[in-house]
Amino acid sequence: MENKTLEILKMAILMERRGRAFYAKVAEQAQSAEVKEIFNIMAEEEYTHEQILATEFKNYSKAQNFTAIQLPEDNYNQIVSLILNKDLKNKISSASFEAAAISAAIDMETKSIEVYAERAKNATDENEKKLYQWLSEWEKGHHKILLDLDNELKEKIWFDNQFWPF
Repeated sequence: MENKTLEILKMAILMERRGRAFYAKVAEQAQSAEVKEIFNIMAEEEYTHEQILATEFKNYSKAQNFTAIQLPEDNYNQIVSLILNKDLKNKISSASFEAAAISAAIDMETKSIEVYAERAKNATDENEKKLYQWLSEWEKGHHKILLDLDNELKEKIWFDNQFWPF
């Protein structure tokens, strides 16, 4: 059990590190200041997750249990307010790098949700269960934000190109 728990923690740390690197790269290459801000916020959040997981890895390696740590609240409303800005949607073309990154990020977040939800379901340690439930919910927020933005971009391109069947 111990090795499996540590392996799951390592995998989770790696997922968060990859997510952070991906979001930081998108922010770096994005043309719009608003898009940069959204992806920088998401990169910072992934870094926070990575640090929390690394702390738990160290704790578990020493004591073979999870600690009751204070988990931060998410920035969902901050990101949503940026996305709801109509100018943002107009600055992203549905065929742009940013749109492709949003699509790839949706898949990445889906995988994270699956991993964290499954681990929360199977965890016997209450602090471990709490950690993975928290991570799963946070990633669901990222997923929803990205999915909503992706759907808005699709609607925009359909409207702009008169793809509507009526």
